[in-house]
Amino acid sequence: MAIFLHRVGRIAFRHRWYVVLVWAAVLALAGFGALSAPKASDEGFSMPGIESQKAFDLMEQRFPGTAADGASARVVFVAPDGERIDAGGNRRAVEAAVASLAEGPQAVSASDPFRAKALSQDGRTAYATVTYEAGPKDLTAAARDRLKGAVEDARGAGLTVEVGGKALDEGGGPGGTAEATGVAVAALVLLVTFGSLAAAGLPLLTALIGVGVSLASILTLAHALHLSATTSILAMMLGLAVGIDYALFVVSRYREERSRGHEPREAAAVAAGTAGSAVVFAGLTVVIALAGLSVVGIPMLTKMGLAASGAVTVAVLIALTLVPALLGFWPNAVLTRRARAGRAGGTGGTGGTGGTGGTGGTGGTG
Repeated sequence: MAIFLHRVGRIAFRHRWYVVLVWAAVLALAGFGALSAPKASDEGFSMPGIESQKAFDLMEQRFPGTAADGASARVVFVAPDGERIDAGGNRRAVEAAVASLAEGPQAVSASDPFRAKALSQDGRTAYATVTYEAGPKDLTAAARDRLKGAVEDARGAGLTVEVGGKALDEGGGPGGTAEATGVAVAALVLLVTFGSLAAAGLPLLTALIGVGVSLASILTLAHALHLSATTSILAMMLGLAVGIDYALFVVSRYREERSRGHEPREAAAVAAGTAGSAVVFAGLTVVIALAGLSVVGIPMLTKMGLAASGAVTVAVLIALTLVPALLGFWPNAVLTRRARAGRAGGTGGTGGTGGTGGTGGTGGTG
C-alpha cells in the first residue's frame, strides 16, 4: 500500500496540471448534473418498523387525510376591551375565519373554538387549530395565502388576531451558516497552528472541492434514488471534517519531509506513501461504519450512510491526488516562515520543482 501510494503521490506531483484539470472536470460535470437533474421528491420522514412510525400510521388510519408530520397553525382571536369573543359580531367574525380556513387548500380541518370550548376564562380570547395534510415544506403558497387572508379579515372586523405554528415555516431560511462558521474557525486554528496562509488554506480548499463534488453528485442522484435533504446535510458535515483532516495529514508530513532535506517531489511522494496510508485506513474505517447504518433496516438511514460514505471516499481520493498536485504548484509556500527564509538564503535549487530531487531522497525512503 505504501509503495503504491508513494508512486501515486509522485505521479500527482509531476503531472499536477492533469490532476487539477481532471478534478476540475469532475466538479464541473457534477455541478452540471445537479443543475439539470429534476428536483427530488420529498416523501417525508418515515422509519418503517419503529414504534413511533407505527403510531403515526395508526393516526393516519384513524384520522384519514391527516399526516402525522403535517403542518398546523394555531390562530388566536382576542376581542376588544370590555367585549366577549363569543358575542355578536365578534363570534361571527371568528366563525367566518374558521370556515374560510377549513375550506382552504390542503386544509384537513379547522377546529371551532366555540364547540371545542377553547375560550379563556374571561371570555375575551379564543383559539382555533388548523391542520393541513402536507408538511411545512410542501405547503403551497395558496394555503398560506388563505391563512393570512383569514387572519386579515378577522382583524378587519375589529379583533386582535395572532397566528403561529409550523404552517408559517416555509423551510427556506439561510442555509450553511453552521458550516460557514466551522470553516472560519478551522481556518483561524490552522493559520495559528501552521503560521502559513498556504498551509492553512490548502486543506480548506481541497475539502471544499471534495464537498462540492459530493453534494453535486448527491443532488444529481437525489430524484432517482429518492434522497432527502438530510442526506446532503450529513454528507456535507462529514465530507468537510474528514476532507480537512486528511489533507492536513499529507501537508503536515510533507512539511516534515522537507525539513529533513527532501526535495519537493520526493517529499510529496513520501507524504502520500506514509500519511496517505493512514488516510486510506482511516477513511475505510469511516466508510464501513457509515455503511453499517444499512444494518438497522431503516431506508432513510441507509441512504444517509451510503451518501456520507461516498463523500468520505471523495475526500480520501482528493487527499491522495489533488493535495500532492497542489503542493507541486507551491512547493515552498506551505513551509514555515523560518524554513522559507532559510531556503531563500541557501541554495536556490530547493525552491524549484524538484524535478531531479527524487534521486537524492529515494535512499532514505527505501
